Amino acid sequence: MDTEGTHDARNTAPQPSGGAHRSDPTVPRPAAPPAHPAVAPPAPPRPSALPGVPAMPSAPPAGAAASEPAVLGWLRMARPPAAPGIWTYGYKPKPPEDPDRVPGRQLISGAVIALLCAWLLWSLLWNGYLGAYWYWPLQVLRPDSWAAARTSGDRTAFLVATNAYYGLWILGILIVFGRIGRWPELIRRYVTPLVRNLRERTPAPRPEPAVDPAQWPELRAHGAADAADRLAAEARGGRMNDVDAARIARAWSSVRSGTNSLASFTDTVLRNGAAACAHPSGRRDLSRREAHHDLLAHQVRIGTAVDHLRNPYQHRGAGCALEPGVLGTSLLAVGPAGSGKTTRVVKPVVESMCLQALAGQCAVVAVGPAGTDLGADDAFDVVVRVGRPDPDCDLDLYGGTTDPDEAAGILAEALVGDLAEQLPGGDSRRAATALAQLLGPFRAAHDRFPTVPELRELLDGAPEAMTALRAALEEAGSQTLLRELDARARQSERAGDVAVLLADRIALLDRPAFSAFFDPTGSTRQVSLRALDHPLRVRIELPERGHAEASRILARLILAQFTECAVARADRSLFACLVLDEAAHTITAEALRGLQRLRSANAGAVLTLRSLDDVPDALRGTLLGAVGCRMAFAGVTTWDGARFAEVWGKEWVETRDVTDRQIIAEGAAMKAFHIFRHLVTGKAATAKAVTVRTVERERWSASDLANSVPAGHAVLSVTSVAGEHAPPVLIDLRS
Repeated sequence: MDTEGTHDARNTAPQPSGGAHRSDPTVPRPAAPPAHPAVAPPAPPRPSALPGVPAMPSAPPAGAAASEPAVLGWLRMARPPAAPGIWTYGYKPKPPEDPDRVPGRQLISGAVIALLCAWLLWSLLWNGYLGAYWYWPLQVLRPDSWAAARTSGDRTAFLVATNAYYGLWILGILIVFGRIGRWPELIRRYVTPLVRNLRERTPAPRPEPAVDPAQWPELRAHGAADAADRLAAEARGGRMNDVDAARIARAWSSVRSGTNSLASFTDTVLRNGAAACAHPSGRRDLSRREAHHDLLAHQVRIGTAVDHLRNPYQHRGAGCALEPGVLGTSLLAVGPAGSGKTTRVVKPVVESMCLQALAGQCAVVAVGPAGTDLGADDAFDVVVRVGRPDPDCDLDLYGGTTDPDEAAGILAEALVGDLAEQLPGGDSRRAATALAQLLGPFRAAHDRFPTVPELRELLDGAPEAMTALRAALEEAGSQTLLRELDARARQSERAGDVAVLLADRIALLDRPAFSAFFDPTGSTRQVSLRALDHPLRVRIELPERGHAEASRILARLILAQFTECAVARADRSLFACLVLDEAAHTITAEALRGLQRLRSANAGAVLTLRSLDDVPDALRGTLLGAVGCRMAFAGVTTWDGARFAEVWGKEWVETRDVTDRQIIAEGAAMKAFHIFRHLVTGKAATAKAVTVRTVERERWSASDLANSVPAGHAVLSVTSVAGEHAPPVLIDLRS
């Protein structure tokens, strides 16, 4: 690579007019004709260009692409520590911010002007317009024999000394004007990164096996060298992908934690290679990917932080990503329809969770209205289409529990959770009690929970249903449960009994479209969220169009079941993620309490809303405080923006107030100068007074969120489970 930094003066340039310099120090110009032209040596040449300008580095040779499989480069890529929400794959931290940084346009223009001034000064000196004083030191110090040039040695010494003297002057001029024009800063800012990027295009040397991630050094260090050799060979042969590497790393972590034995792990790897420890479905990858994923860092990239002054310095220009470490605090995304919530955020997150489930790292439940594109069917283990005829899979209405009280609490939250403020006591406890008084006796009598039609009859107090249940309990001798049933019968006679409201709500699920669903008899294949301790991939489609209210009941049911089952897991090593696209009328006070418990259970939820108006007014501030990640898309209203501005808080910023004061000319010459300046610039002569203050300002005001966020952008703030947080960042979701 040609890295020549300067252009040296050439001896082939034309000499100054008038021949060589005289030895007499009183000559008016250094380029005067010589006294003895026949014997005087030729004058040193004029420099053809100013030295010190670096040459452009050459491009790397073509065809330098590595022939190794892409997975090797992916394994070896550096992932330095970064703030939450930054895409760490190949991330390079920025140097510390310089508060006195000169703008690029000003820096370049200043450097060009300084270069032109240096060239002008040298031209004036060379052509003698500034006199010959600059040449006197050389005339005084050189021997007279050099001027006579009696021998070839004298002529050579004369040329060397004169060129060196010219070089010293040129170097001094460049140093002075280079400092004035900030050339070193210009080189550091633009030339050095360009040279570094060109050098990085060349293939990097292969790291040592002891530190090469592609050689699985951790396995070798703990006695699994045979397994490491097999995996390294699979990677070199192109038979391993990123899901395989992440899955085997997950299996190795279970060995290190003592869950599995080293012998069984080694045997599995030696027999199956990269396909070892496969997902129960046998799949090793998704059929199609639309987002960028880094499974070693558990991240999915959703966009790029805009290089904007509002963004933190370290985030500007960096990729933005989501991962279980921040999704564990739950994410709320608010934006109007078409703003990109589903396509730019929800779908990439679901795709990432499905890949991590194939790697044995998480379990995902994706819920959305029918027709929403949350991924292909083959990306999931189970797809539940509620309301569709001939379903392949059913949804468990009771969440897989056998405890009547727990089932009653979950079902009451789903049925009347949105009306809790209107119920006696201001919550759904009475509704849960009424359901428990029926579910407990029914399960004791039939060893199962009731179907939707049976539960509706019991809530309506149908005489045939109540008599049959009482007879079954009397036959079984369950006196305690008979007392529960009697209490329910007495309460049903009171005015304002909550069972009437429960019966009206459960009737929304007792429709012909749902006749094949919610069957607790065991005749259908049901999905239970009790299986969240397995790497499960579930997608549930809700009948939003034809049964909007039933769809909301089911959304609240799934959210309640998820928060209950995720916390109740015995094995929390897998990250459990619920993605609820369009969570309107789903957020309740009990749901918020459940969301807050997910952080300590290695679980999280992703919720989207078109507006905060879909949440009860009393719960909007609580919702924004309960989640750790908040996202406002382009097009939010000012009243929604005010909520985000309030939760994001304020920061101290430095402001400058500039005041112009007109200058009054006191003399005729000054007045003439002011008139001339006004004619040239079109402005009156003024003096500026700058006042610098530190004030407290909102990070993002309601007006900024409503009017200043461009289309295809969003403002995101994240908080990790460990407590680290990043301030709001403006993200371009299209890059």
